[in-house]
Amino acid sequence: MIVVPVKEGENIERALKKFKRKYEKTGVVKELRARQQFDKPSVKKRLAMEHAVYVQKLQRVED
Repeated sequence: MIVVPVKEGENIERALKKFKRKYEKTGVVKELRARQQFDKPSVKKRLAMEHAVYVQKLQRVED
C-alpha cells in the first residue's frame, strides 16, 4: 500500500502528484501491460540488447 504523508495546509494537487510519482515508481502499470500479451523469449532478448546498446551510446556521449 502506498502512503503519502500530507502536511497541514498542503495543496491536494501536490499530494496527488506525490502519489502519482510513487505509484509510477512501483512499476504496477508497466507490469500489468506486460502481462496482457505474451512476448517470445527471443523478442525479450532482442529488446534487452537494443536497450543496452542505447544506454551505452548515452554513456559515451556523456563522457
